[in-house]
Amino acid sequence: MWLKKPDATVEEYEQLCAEIQKELDFPISFEGRYKWIVFLTSRVDSRVPALNRYYGVLEDGTIKVRGIDVRRRDTPGIVRRCQNEMLTVLSEANSSREFRLLIPRTLKVLKEYVLLLRAGRVPIEDLVIEKRLSKIPDKYTNQVPQAIVAKQLIQEGREIHPGQHVSYIITRSKSSIPENRALPVELADQNTSHDSEKYVELLLSSAMNLLPFGYNLKSLMTCLESSHSQARLLTGA
Repeated sequence: MWLKKPDATVEEYEQLCAEIQKELDFPISFEGRYKWIVFLTSRVDSRVPALNRYYGVLEDGTIKVRGIDVRRRDTPGIVRRCQNEMLTVLSEANSSREFRLLIPRTLKVLKEYVLLLRAGRVPIEDLVIEKRLSKIPDKYTNQVPQAIVAKQLIQEGREIHPGQHVSYIITRSKSSIPENRALPVELADQNTSHDSEKYVELLLSSAMNLLPFGYNLKSLMTCLESSHSQARLLTGA
């Protein structure tokens, strides 16, 4: 339950909790007061905020998040690290105005991670994506990565069953065959060539989830154009 009352004190909120618990015999506690909070849009209707997808900062500086990439099991480490750093920057804000003034710094963090990916400086363990198999691989009508990876593991003699989690790397290949685009982490090594642009897309998607203030894939790509040329200089491409 989210409440807003101008100049309300902690004692008032705690008293309200006590009254609710007494009247309804329903256990309830006061989590804290937020300096600011962002409710992200619903995936069903972008015009409606979702109360179970948010991030914010309590008065003691604690960052609270729910329903975003850093909380998802299938988020690769590189994306989780980037979003955590962006959140850390935003947590310095004490008001909505200060929040907006910090957005350019979060975009700078995003650029730095894009540069790392395009320069090939991300360890393979930070590229691992984990997905749950909802059914046996042959029952998938679409060639989703987890099904592709599961089939490769079966060919290697591994036992695979529904409900199991599989881990993989998005690889780079000139072939259009889906099987050449995802590799089980068990078969990967430091020489595995990952698809940096696919991971860049994941970074941009996580940034869009964090900054729903007119930022879209096109505007973020424009923002990162200069970083692409810098990465080419780093790699000598």
